[in-house]
Formats: sequence, structure tokens, C-alpha cells
Amino acid sequence: MQADVTIIGCGPAGIQAAIHSSRKKADTIMIGHPEKSAIFGHEVENYFGIKLINGRDLVDAGVHQAERFGTEVLREEVVKLEKIDNGFKVLTDHDTEITTKAIILAPGISRKKLGAEGEKEYYGRGVSYCAQCDCNFFRGKVVAVVGGESEAAASALLLKEYASKVYWIADEMQVAKPLMAKVEKSDIEVIHPGRIERILGEKLVTGIELEGGRIIEVNGVFIELGAKGSMELALDIDIIPDPSGKIKVDEDCQTEVKGAFACGDVTGKPWQLARAVGQGCIAGDNAAKMVKGE
Repeated sequence: MQADVTIIGCGPAGIQAAIHSSRKKADTIMIGHPEKSAIFGHEVENYFGIKLINGRDLVDAGVHQAERFGTEVLREEVVKLEKIDNGFKVLTDHDTEITTKAIILAPGISRKKLGAEGEKEYYGRGVSYCAQCDCNFFRGKVVAVVGGESEAAASALLLKEYASKVYWIADEMQVAKPLMAKVEKSDIEVIHPGRIERILGEKLVTGIELEGGRIIEVNGVFIELGAKGSMELALDIDIIPDPSGKIKVDEDCQTEVKGAFACGDVTGKPWQLARAVGQGCIAGDNAAKMVKGE
């Protein structure tokens, strides 16, 4: 197969890139599984013009929109990238081989998992990996934050503005002093050392069981252990992410490798829908311009 622009990732950033690329009449292929998007199992209420929408519905609508403009969607996984003369070669797990003039990396990131019983079962039903995304859903409720670094501390402080009670649970702690000082001045209940063994619930989360058997009633569990990106594919074409997996881009979402763009969560924080979509627009637009010589 041949394409002008090939996009890796079917989340908000990849979908928006596909819409802009294909609207500019660039032959566009988007590869990935939309259901793996970070917003797929969540309600979205912080996006312009939308009061409340299910992430699945938003992603599905975006994929159909991209297809309407001419994007070909392959529900496959990219296993290898290669830099070639005048472009790139893409290989998928279905042995599909694509030669493309430009590539857009929009694989998103994978939040690190806690590994506790019930974590997967209650994801989107009280278990969250993004306090900034979901804090408003827990107004007046009791929540637990899990994690021992500054990101977890910041999330606990944010959630205190919404929740009636916040527990912060950490096995080990490595937190910036200014953040820790703010936590100590708040009424956040810190459980350290502490470890969640099991997340309890019925249809929704109802509590957590700590190592040692203590049970705490909570409505939400925010797992703030950081994230991992898709370093291997970037390294295939000599893009060097930083140690956290973040890919550096310029104002055009162009990476250090000519013809390779990146957008969305893989380029850094904040991990927010609006930012991902904005970068997708920039990457898709500029990739299409490049291949068309504009």
C-alpha cells in the first residue's frame, strides 16, 4: 500500500490529524484500535461545545468523520517503522506494508497500572488514571489517590477542591517539598506506607482494602503512577524520546526527523483532550502541506 500521510494511533490526536490531512486531499491512512484510546471508557465534559458525551461516542464519531473525508482506517497494530528514501515504511501485525511520504506518531500513552484486584473491572466506574480529567465527577464524594511522587500529591490537592474527603496512599514517597508542605497543611489523610490490595464495588466503586485488611469506603480511586509511551516505534526512525517517553516537537508538531510528526499525549503534558485535538490539527495540516509541496 502507498499513502501520502500515515497516522499511528486512533485516539483524539490521531483522528483530528486524519481529518485535517484528508481534507487537504492527502491520501491518508490511520492505523490503530479506537477502543484503546484513553478517553474511550470515560465521560467527557470539559471539551468546547459539549455538555457531556461518552468517550466511545466521541471517538466513534471522529473515526466516521475522518472516513467521510477519505481516510482509510486499518484496525491493526504497527510493529515496525523504517526510514527509506523519500519517506517511511510501515509494517503492521497483519503483515500490511505501507510506503508513506510522511508519518504522524499519535499513539497516546498508557497509564501505569496498580495491579490491584478490581482495578480493571471498575475502570471508568470509579477507577481513574487522570484526576484533572475526572475530578468534577466526584464533587462531594470520598476518593483515594494512589502514588508516591509529586504527580500524586498534586492530584490529591486538586481533588480536595472537589471531594468531601481525600485519602492519599503511598508505599514510598518522593515528592517535591513545596507540594508536600501544601499537603501537610490540608486535611488530606496520608496513609504511608500503604498499599491497596483490592478495589471493592458493586456496579461502581464502593471502597478499597489495604494491605493488612483495613477497608476504607470510597467512591473513587485515582491511580497516579505516571505513564509510559511508545518509545520503540520512535527509535525505529531515529527519534529519541526523553527518559519519560515524551517526543519533542516544534511549533509545527515536526520531530527532529524530517517528515515525521507527533501529536497528543506522547508529546507531553497536560494529558487533555483539547490539547491532543489541537496538536492533531497542527500535525495533520502540516504533514499534508509537506507532501503536497505547499
